[in-house]
Amino acid sequence: MRKTSLDCVHALAKDDQRIVFMGSDLGVGTLKGFKADMPERFFMEGICEQSILGMAAGLALEGRIVYVNTIATFLARRAFEQIVLDLCLHDVKVRLIANGGGMVYAPLGPTHMAVEDLSALRSIPNLTILAPADAVEMARLMPLTVDHPGPVYIRLGKGYDPVVTEGHPLPVIGQAVLARQGDDVLFVTTGVTLQQALLAADELSGQGVSATILHLHTVKPFDAAAVLREAARVRAVVSIEENTILGGLGGAVAEVLAEAGLPNHPRLKRLGIPDVFPDQYGSQAGLMARYGMDASAIATQTLALLGKGA
Repeated sequence: MRKTSLDCVHALAKDDQRIVFMGSDLGVGTLKGFKADMPERFFMEGICEQSILGMAAGLALEGRIVYVNTIATFLARRAFEQIVLDLCLHDVKVRLIANGGGMVYAPLGPTHMAVEDLSALRSIPNLTILAPADAVEMARLMPLTVDHPGPVYIRLGKGYDPVVTEGHPLPVIGQAVLARQGDDVLFVTTGVTLQQALLAADELSGQGVSATILHLHTVKPFDAAAVLREAARVRAVVSIEENTILGGLGGAVAEVLAEAGLPNHPRLKRLGIPDVFPDQYGSQAGLMARYGMDASAIATQTLALLGKGA
């Protein structure tokens, strides 16, 4: 997914002289084609993310569209103040390409796992948050970011994730995608959790439960209308995110449902990372299973929510 996004930046920059790329201590050879073709618009800075965002904001205020790439935690944690004051307060066209959203960097432990970025960044005015499910969706979203107003945070998976969006319509920033239609439960997903929701829906169909899957490649602005439309038809709603359950996708779903007061009163379950620092070093898949976010656990918890558990 990261390679796809950076290849898209290179291609877009060839057609638009406003586009600038900035990296933070990325590996040798990253976007070497961009550097060769447009060296005056290619900047590889050191490990100084706060300064990089200040530079990016300055370039954007002069009419540039700046794509910045580094690890998600180095943006959402280390440079949080700069995102707020330099980018969002001034509403500038800087696009943050955040590697390793969620638990991608599980082998490096809690310092490198971006498990609260969606929650923290959702609170900032003017910021658009994208979390594509796979490289195909990423490639379709990237051209939309060029002229999108204000700053954008793009949360990337680990790369080589299964492609599950090929049959989807062309994305529109801010609009959810109806990935599957069912009658009993609504799964609301973002990022790579769409893959697990699809597998869980297949497992549930063998037990007489049909699932609607609403995929939000855009976490903010949040498509409340789509969530309410689909929630009004089912008995239960399950949000699934590779993020803390506090204040992220599940928080947005809960807020919308609570304020709407739907007459069918669907039950709600938020699946994600509990209020802990993930303390095991291992794989992303292993931690997803540990926190009940793999397909089997999603299916089991859904059956319990519907009163069909063992």
